[in-house]
Amino acid sequence: MSKMVGFIFFVAIFMLCFLPPYLEADDISVHGFLQGNYSADLDRSNPDGGDFKWAEERVQLKLDANKEAFHLFLKTDAFYDHVEEEAETELREGYSDFTTSKWDLRIGRQVITWGLGDLIFINDIFPKDYEAFFSGRPMEYLKKGVDGIKIGMYPSFVSTELVIIPFFEPNVYPQDNSFYMFAPMPTVANRVEEEPKSKVDNTEIALRLYRDAAGFDGSLYFYRGFFRQPSMLPDSMSAPSRIVLFYSVLSVYGASIQGRLLDGIMSLEGGYYDSRQDRDGTEPMTPNSQTRFLVGYQRQIWEDFTMAFQYYGEYMSDYSGYEKNLPSGFPKERKLHDIFTVRLTQFLRHQTLRLSFFSFWSLSDGDYMLVPEIKYNFSDHVWAAVGANVFGSGEDWSQFGQLDKNDNIYLQLRYEF
Repeated sequence: MSKMVGFIFFVAIFMLCFLPPYLEADDISVHGFLQGNYSADLDRSNPDGGDFKWAEERVQLKLDANKEAFHLFLKTDAFYDHVEEEAETELREGYSDFTTSKWDLRIGRQVITWGLGDLIFINDIFPKDYEAFFSGRPMEYLKKGVDGIKIGMYPSFVSTELVIIPFFEPNVYPQDNSFYMFAPMPTVANRVEEEPKSKVDNTEIALRLYRDAAGFDGSLYFYRGFFRQPSMLPDSMSAPSRIVLFYSVLSVYGASIQGRLLDGIMSLEGGYYDSRQDRDGTEPMTPNSQTRFLVGYQRQIWEDFTMAFQYYGEYMSDYSGYEKNLPSGFPKERKLHDIFTVRLTQFLRHQTLRLSFFSFWSLSDGDYMLVPEIKYNFSDHVWAAVGANVFGSGEDWSQFGQLDKNDNIYLQLRYEF
């Protein structure tokens, strides 16, 4: 039995033991949707010759069960993937809650969101699915669930969330059969991925302390675990025959504050990424420590029209050690990598029609990503959205520059029940 299946089995037993004696029929609700999601290339076929980044039909069922202090929630998807030509099921979330006036407990697969960034994540160190994002899937699929325990405590002076994650979950990145991506050492086919083993020493711990003060929401964050993007370790720098993809150890110390300013909302967030495996910055295949920061501001300009801006930066520590030890021929990261984002949103026709535009502009690398979208609600249960992901400029290894050949247009259709 895999660690994932075993954990879900444990959660199911927990739910069966504690919930059913208290539940009645009127405490249970079932909702869901039927969805079609299709994303086609705009200017060229995929590396494997296909013309779709994503093409699927999907059904989702959500079950809510409540009685007094107990709550059970399940969210399960079943879908047919036309790109891979296979049908699958997926447990998106599955957890049980126990709640009191002073504390609560959640155990099982859950999606956790921390921090203030809009599509930029500093203290939200939980796993993401970037293939879903770049393929034009609904935004909810950017976030992945983690199998773990969350404990909330609510004394009068400060609220606390403690998250314990025994099983490591990496980020998901675009696959090279559907996306053109930069690949260091592309001739080396022997690649092995080594995820952190499930043992006590590798248990991830995340802590958030937060409270409201004088109209501002403030938070402190701590995380001890691993980078969710793998690093490369070739067996030889000059003539590699094998590459190991590994996840180096990481600690994050962060803070955020948000409040009203000049008829809008100002957001400030920062975090120090302590790369515990390479604190001297001399291991070129392991990420250096970084300071990450975000300044954001959003404001309604007129009725139903909102503008939002963000400036985000990553400042690399021990940069001289990184430069000195970087192997010849490898792309060199910049000491400061920064991004400016713009989000424009206009609602029309009694808010049934939404026009939106989101963009990333990298000031340091010169690349960009543009996401225009139109969404229309035909009724309370049916909506459709059409949009595009457009990439460009920069280097062939930069964050969005490497995606330059992957422009796509997407269609989302959903019936909710």
